[in-house]
Amino acid sequence: MNRSLGIVLVVVGVLLLAYGGFTFTTKDKVVDMGPVEITKEKEHSIPYAPLVGIGALVAGAVVVFTAKKR
Repeated sequence: MNRSLGIVLVVVGVLLLAYGGFTFTTKDKVVDMGPVEITKEKEHSIPYAPLVGIGALVAGAVVVFTAKKR
C-alpha cells in the first residue's frame, strides 16, 4: 500500500514538472437580445510552482525507498 502511494506521488511530481500548470476556457455572455446571443470565450491559466512538483517527487521517492518489503 505505501509503496504504491509513493509511486503515485512520483508520477504526479513528474507530471507537475512536465506541464507546469493547466488552462481552461469559460464562455461569458456579452449580449442577450431575444433570440440573438453573443458569447465570448475567455481562457484562464493556473500555473504550478516548480517546488510543488519537486516536493511531490521527493516525497514519493522517500515513501518508495522507506516502504517495508514483504
